[in-house]
Amino acid sequence: MTAARRTVARDKTRRLAARTQAGTMESTEFLIVGCGPAGGIAAREAARAGVSTVVLERDAVVGAKRVCAAGLRPGFCETFDLPRSIVHCDPPLISITTAKRNYAFGVGTAHTTTREELDGTIGQLALDAGAEIRTNTLFRSLERDARGVVVEYADYRDGARKKIRAGSVFLAQGSSARLDDVDPRFAHRDWNAGLITCIQYRVYPERPAIDYTYGVLEMHYYVSAASGRNIIAWMFPKRDHLSIGLGIQAKIPGSELRAELDAFLPTVQQRLFPGISYTVRQEGNLLYGGLPRRSIGADRVMVGGTAAGLVDATTGEGIHEAATTGRFAAAAAAAARRGRVRDPAPAYQRATKAAFYGRLRHRHHLMTYLERKPARFDVLFEQLEATPAFADLLQHDRNDFTLPQWLYLYAQAARFSLRSLRA
Repeated sequence: MTAARRTVARDKTRRLAARTQAGTMESTEFLIVGCGPAGGIAAREAARAGVSTVVLERDAVVGAKRVCAAGLRPGFCETFDLPRSIVHCDPPLISITTAKRNYAFGVGTAHTTTREELDGTIGQLALDAGAEIRTNTLFRSLERDARGVVVEYADYRDGARKKIRAGSVFLAQGSSARLDDVDPRFAHRDWNAGLITCIQYRVYPERPAIDYTYGVLEMHYYVSAASGRNIIAWMFPKRDHLSIGLGIQAKIPGSELRAELDAFLPTVQQRLFPGISYTVRQEGNLLYGGLPRRSIGADRVMVGGTAAGLVDATTGEGIHEAATTGRFAAAAAAAARRGRVRDPAPAYQRATKAAFYGRLRHRHHLMTYLERKPARFDVLFEQLEATPAFADLLQHDRNDFTLPQWLYLYAQAARFSLRSLRA
C-alpha cells in the first residue's frame, strides 16, 4: 500500500470512529445516494476537499447493472480528471437516419465507454480520495432535525435497517428516483410521463465490423410500423461489442420492446457486419426524457443527475449533466464545511439551473414539437448538415455562447421555425 493510501485509510478509520462513538448515531458531513457519474464525482471531489463522505449504492458492484450507450462529450475525461483508458472509441462523426434519408455531420471527437468502466473508475477514484462507498445498501427515507438530515437505509449484507445523520445529502439515484414521498418540494407530477422504456443489446460480432462502424455514433428517429410510436434508436461502437438499442417514451411490455429491437437490429447488421455471426447480451431499463424537476435543493438536501431530470430529450444523454451536478454538490458541501453557508442546497440549485435548465427545457419543447409531425425531423437535420456551425453550437452549453453566437443561433432557430411550418 502506498503512503498516500495508508494516509487515506488512517483518516477513514478516524472518521469512522468519530461517527460511531458509544451512544451516538453514526454521522458524516456529506451523504450521497447512488454512485453513478453524479454521485461518484460528488464523492471524489468532496473527499478531495476534506469533507467526510459516505455513499450508499444499491448494487453489489458499482456500475455493474447500468444500462446505457455511454457516449461521452469531447473532452469529458479531461474535464472531470478521468483516465483516458476508459475510452473505447473516438467517433468524430454522428449519423442520423430518418424514414426519408441519412444525415451526417461532425461532433468534434466524442468518446464511447461502458458504464461499468465509467462508474467503476470514478468510484475507485472516490475511494482513493477518502470517500466511503457502501454497496448493497438501499435508500429508504430521510428526515431533517436540528443537527442535520437523518437517512434510513436497508443494508442487504446483514438484513438490517440503519440510520446515519449527515450535514447535507445528495440524491443521485438515476431515473429510479421516487422523490414525492421524500420531500413534497421535489415532487414532479409529470415524472412518469417523461420516462422512456429502453432496451439495448450488446452485440458481440465474431469478427470486427466494417471500419466505418468504429468512427461514428448512429442515431435513428422513426415511427414504428407495428405500434405507430415514435422511436429513438442507436448504435454506439465499443472495443469488443456494439451497443444497439432503442427507447420509447412510454411504459410498454418487455415483449413489445424486444420485438421492436429485433426488427431494428437486422438493418444495422446488413450495413455494418453483414454475414458475421454474433452473440447478444440483453439489457433493459428506464431512462428519463421529460422536463427537469422544478425544485432540486431544499433544507440541506440536493437532487442531481437523472434523478433531477437533467437529460437531453432529443438524445437521451445526461452523463455530462450528471457529472457536473456532482461537482456542484461537492463544492456546495465543501462551502458548508468551511462555514461559508449553513445550507448548501440553495447555492447548488442556483448553479445547476443556471448551467442546464434553459437548454434542457428547450430540447424538451423541441422534441415535443418534432414528434407531433415527424417530417420536421428532416427539416432540422437537413439544416444541421448544411450548417456545421449550427450543429456545433447545439452541442455546447448555453453559458459558453458569445453574443455573436447567440445572434447566429437565434437566426438559425428562426430559419428552422419558418421551414418547419411547410413540412
